[in-house]
Order: sequence, then C-alpha cells, then structure tokens
Amino acid sequence: MSKLPTLLLLLLCLSSFTSGEIKKLKIRSDNRPMILFERFGFTHTGQASISVSSVSVISSLATPDPSGLGFFLLSEESLIQVLIELQQNPNFCVLESNYIQRLFTFRELSPPPNSSFDRAYPVTSPNEYSLFFANCAPESKVSMDVGTELYNLDGGVKDYLSAGLTQLPTLYFLFSLVYFGFLAIWVLVCLKNRISVHRIHGLMALLVVMKALNLLFAAEDKHYVKVTGTAHGWDVLFYIFQSMRVVLLFTVIVLIGTGWSFLKPFLQDREKKVLMIVIPLQVLANVASVVIGETGPFIKDWVTWNQVFLIVDIVCCCAIIFPIVWSIRSLRETSKTDGKAARNLAKLTLFRQFYIVVIGYLYFTRIVVFALRTISAYKYQWVAYSAEEIVSLAFYIVMFYMFRPVERNEYFVLDDEEEEAAALALQDEEFEL
Repeated sequence: MSKLPTLLLLLLCLSSFTSGEIKKLKIRSDNRPMILFERFGFTHTGQASISVSSVSVISSLATPDPSGLGFFLLSEESLIQVLIELQQNPNFCVLESNYIQRLFTFRELSPPPNSSFDRAYPVTSPNEYSLFFANCAPESKVSMDVGTELYNLDGGVKDYLSAGLTQLPTLYFLFSLVYFGFLAIWVLVCLKNRISVHRIHGLMALLVVMKALNLLFAAEDKHYVKVTGTAHGWDVLFYIFQSMRVVLLFTVIVLIGTGWSFLKPFLQDREKKVLMIVIPLQVLANVASVVIGETGPFIKDWVTWNQVFLIVDIVCCCAIIFPIVWSIRSLRETSKTDGKAARNLAKLTLFRQFYIVVIGYLYFTRIVVFALRTISAYKYQWVAYSAEEIVSLAFYIVMFYMFRPVERNEYFVLDDEEEEAAALALQDEEFEL
C-alpha cells in the first residue's frame, strides 16, 4: 500500500473532468489497490448510481475482509488529507478515512452466487468528486462487472455532463457555425483572387471544413451524452473528424512553413521526412486520444496511453517548427546573392511572424489551456474550453490572412526605392531566431 499516495496523485493529475456517461465495465483479476473510474462535478442535486455483479475475490492469503473492498467518492479538497494519512501509515485503508464519502463495501453485497449490489446515492455537498474503488486486502485479485451513472438533476431531468461542462454542446455548435461562415469567406476570397490561388489554399479550405465538422459532431456527441448518457454513435464521427483535422492541421503548417506551392512547386527531401514523421505520429496520437477518451482511468494501461499521447504531441509540435526555421534561413542566404532585397525582406518578415504565431498557438493550447483546466473551479471548466476554441479561431484567422491568395501580397512586393533600406534590414540581428 506504500505506492498508494503516488498512484492516487498521478491518476488525479492525468484525469480530466468527464461526462457521466452510463458505463458498463468489466474488471477481471485486478490486484490494483486503487482504481479511479471517473471525475465528475456534482451540483446540490447530484446522484451517483453504482451497480456491481458477478463479484469474486481471490486471495493467496486468508479470506479477505469484505469491509476492506468498496467504492467511495473523494473530493479534491480532501485529497491532501487522504494522502497524508496514507503516507503516515502505509497499511492504512482509505475506506476507513473520515475525509471520503464511502458509498458501500463488499460487506453489503447480496450473498453468493449473485454477489451483486445496485443503489443510487445522493451527493449532498456540491463539489467535484472522483469515484474510486479501493482494495485493501493484500495479495487479492478482484473480478466484477460494474455499472456507473453520475449525473445532476436539472428540473427533475438527468444531466450526464459534469457541472462545468454542461455548456459544451452549445459552445461547440456556435463555434462550428463560426467556422462554416469562415469557410464561406475563404471561398469568396479564393474565387475573387483565383489567379493567385495555389494548391495550399485548397488544403486550407479543407482544413476549415474538417474543423467545422469536428466541432459540429462534438456538439452532437456532448448533447446526446448530456441528455441520454450515451453518445449514440456521434463519438465515432467526432473521433474520425478530429483525427483528420489534427493530421491536416499539422500538414498545412508544415507545408506553409516550407513554402510549398506558392514559393516552390516541390518539397525537399528533409521536408518530406518531416511529413513522414509528423503524419504517422499524429495517427498514433489520435489512437491514444481515442483510447483515453473512450475507456478511462480504470484500465491498467490508461496512464501509459496518456504518456504516449503527451510525448508524441510534444515531438510533433517540435517537428513542425523545423520547416519554418529552414525557410527563414534559406531566405536569409538567398537575400545575399539574388539582389532582390525588398522581396526577400517581405518574405522573411512574413515567415518570422508565422514562426511566432505558431509558437504562440502551440504554447497556449498545450500549456495555458492545461493550466486553466487545472486552476479553474469545477463549475467553470467550460471557460478553459472556450479559451482554447477562441485562440484556435484566432490562429486560423491570422494564418489564413497571412497566406491568403492576394495578387499583390507580401510575397510580390517589389519597390526599387526600398531596395537599399531592405538590404540593410536583412543584416539586422532582429531576424535571428
């Protein structure tokens, strides 16, 4: 039991607020001392419904005490006290703590062969709680079928979304409408400047389509979970379009960073290698995302999948920066020989700005959003999701504006009167990364 404090803290750090979907789980020969099922924000009308059946406990020692196995709710405020208790006494059973809300132990199971239990518990104190199963019996393995329902009653109607996430269906739907409008504007811009349209602009349009559909299906997914407790298949469409959107986003950033189609019609070998690294890694990251989202912390490899997702995402974020840096360096070298200082200065300025925008976007969506979700009160978790979508929309707008198909944009600025000033500016250290 000495590993319990570390295990408990790691699970709660990696886990995020979830919808209280109606879940049916199978636990087989599991010897973990603690199993986290999910986290949920309850209002004053919250309910936690738990059912277990086909329960069996196998121990290599004496017959385990059934009161040492059971389910409980743990609030974030009580986490520190429980960790202190576990550190002070490694053999302490968390089910005996005064800081938890114990739901039931195996002592309350119906007698064999049924060995089942089914009951709903009102949550009298509104808060964010984590639902755990604790096994304080040493050298024992537990098998059981578990059903969970966590929800809040809103006017007598069950709401299966956490208190801080119940606004997500509306939020995602509104942003999907914004992106559809953005797509219409982009199409008009391309039609108006069709002479300057390149293949990259078609990919950018496709990216907006994927983003809009991804948000639309996310809204439907969350709506059905909120109302019925199950996604009714919308989660499949959500994950499909999320995967396509993320892969396409990284691909577009890499291709823009290389100058493909508008500066040069081909990719160099090293640029192709970046794509060959980023795309498969993003596919792996999306697989990890599906496993994380559709299973939960109760599976044994859940922490490992989280680590895979984080590592792969970091590698991809670093990889997409290289083509932009290569383009900046290439433009600096070219400017010394081709005698077109003004044009090169404009290109260099644009790529440097794009570099800053990409870095800012990655920093905010990977670090700031995580910090917001961590520090925000459970009732205001939707704020972090709103911030993420607002920043993503701002990134799309800036990127599309910078590389829009305009006949006389920054790439084609040719002003002989500014050649001398541009040549001096190209030697300025401010263009160093």
